[in-house]
Amino acid sequence: MTTQPYTDIALGDLETFRQQPGALVVDVRDEWEFEEFNLGGINIPLADIRTRRAELTPYDPLIVLCTNGVRSRVAAKDLLRHPDFSHKMIYHVAGGLVDAE
Repeated sequence: MTTQPYTDIALGDLETFRQQPGALVVDVRDEWEFEEFNLGGINIPLADIRTRRAELTPYDPLIVLCTNGVRSRVAAKDLLRHPDFSHKMIYHVAGGLVDAE
């Protein structure tokens, strides 16, 4: 099965992509990190992404982020492996929340 790859975006472009109809920001950091600071959206820690992915099926596009872009990249790749997400547009905030671009 061929899946569409995710698309890297810069943190500075997050707000533009978030405004797309049906868009959802998914923060895959741990709950305590999300509570300490977040940019909105929903929090689904990376460890829970597979068991909670049904919560994400109504949304397209999905914008996945974390602190430095590592966990969110793993989450984006994992979501795209599932048939329900193979045709969705998934954006990955490259560099995460600490990106200084």
